[in-house]
Amino acid sequence: MPHSRRSFKHCLLIGRAFTLIELLVTIAIIGVLLGLLLPAVQAARESARRAQCTSNLKQLGLALQNYHASRRSFPSGYLSALDAAGNETGPGWGWAAVSLAYLEHAPLSSSIDFRQAIESPANSARTRSLPILLCPSNDLTAPTWPAEVRNADGDPMSLICDVGFCAYVGMYGSTDTCSKGDGMFFRNSRVRVQDITDGTSRTIAVGERAYRLGDATWVGAVTGAQMFPDSDDGEMAVPHLKPSLAMVLSHVGLGNGPNSPLSEIDQFYSLHGDGANFAFADGRVVFLPGSIDYNVYRAMATRAGGEADSSF
Repeated sequence: MPHSRRSFKHCLLIGRAFTLIELLVTIAIIGVLLGLLLPAVQAARESARRAQCTSNLKQLGLALQNYHASRRSFPSGYLSALDAAGNETGPGWGWAAVSLAYLEHAPLSSSIDFRQAIESPANSARTRSLPILLCPSNDLTAPTWPAEVRNADGDPMSLICDVGFCAYVGMYGSTDTCSKGDGMFFRNSRVRVQDITDGTSRTIAVGERAYRLGDATWVGAVTGAQMFPDSDDGEMAVPHLKPSLAMVLSHVGLGNGPNSPLSEIDQFYSLHGDGANFAFADGRVVFLPGSIDYNVYRAMATRAGGEADSSF
């Protein structure tokens, strides 16, 4: 029995002598493992977010197909009348807003009076946040952003209304300098499958625009609003004042591929790395890298450009 007590005390002394060392070694090992595992965990999370974004775009592609099957054309980029001087008079509702019923948001669609302007007090639905239209990689700090009148320098002059965010914008085409886009969507457009002579599998319908480049919304082009890169979220965009159509449409002009550091506020950008997800007119979704040949990318932006095969 005495021998057993001495052995027990001896073990305790050994344990006490090594407790602090073992603790420090354990902490060091955990720190090393965390340093090794954290990038992998972050990569796995981003992969899941990118997959969810892809799923959102697939749902959008399906909604556009169903819209076409029902209405015999794809939705308009945005809806607006013109006055005698050629100025847009609204109402401004965009392609995503008029497609709500095909995105399983029929009650929300029914709550909107599409005959009235987006900013009408009757259309408070414009501030709704819809998960299917948000990329999970965009860590938004607010559910809405302000559509504003701005001066020539891009400074906000007056608020028109707040609108809900959207991570996806329609394809205006190869440039934003023409009054009628050569892509899938433009003002009062009614593009049909037969109008897409380049082929629906080779023509982009919708792509990503992360808020860090430029804000976008599902509601449409708020009449009288202008867009400009803000110092906080839009510091990566080339500073040019853009009209309200930039709220719902993007282009591929200026030789810029997706995620180009030279992008304007109304181009395509994602937070998934070097590239962005795009839904084509046939409904398929493809991740196009920033390294894509620009001529191929530009060909994908047009519906009837007659370019060589631009399959990717």
